[in-house]
Amino acid sequence: MTGITSTCVYCGSSDKVKESYRQAATELGRKLAERKIELVYGGGRVGLMGLVADGVIQNGGQVYGVIPRFLDNLEVAHEGVTELVLTENMHERKMLMAERADSFIVLPGGLGTLDETFEILTWKQLRLHDKPVVILNVDGYWDALVELIHNQINENFAKPANLDLFSVVNTVDEALEALEKSPTPTHEIASKWT
Repeated sequence: MTGITSTCVYCGSSDKVKESYRQAATELGRKLAERKIELVYGGGRVGLMGLVADGVIQNGGQVYGVIPRFLDNLEVAHEGVTELVLTENMHERKMLMAERADSFIVLPGGLGTLDETFEILTWKQLRLHDKPVVILNVDGYWDALVELIHNQINENFAKPANLDLFSVVNTVDEALEALEKSPTPTHEIASKWT
């Protein structure tokens, strides 16, 4: 593997999702632990968030969770993580997660997942970081997102080079292979720029 020692996983907190999404989250957690890649994530124990964390923990891996105090009650902070940080707001949460991680993997999720994904892609577009971003397109969940970005390019709101900001894969193994093939990041996200 390149210099990747941690990955931030963006994903949903809903428990009412397809079994294939749940399986992918658990598998990703297990395989991160097997590769000794620290999980950085939103700190919750519910939904896909909790399943990824459980997959890492149950296989002896390290988990760094970050959750805002106001969400602690809604997303129910995971008590079994290696380190749990409570923040005052969402901006601080996202910044700590982005700073801690060497890479990003996006599982299925809702508006919060879209927010995190677009923010980290925008920061990469602005050259605030050069960390790999991998969209794990389980059962075609993110097909519409990829189509939207192509439409932005077709309508001249984005450049074709924006497609190089991320990779899209269909399986957990392909996601980890994409990280392995990524160049080692050369510069960190600096909070003074964000």
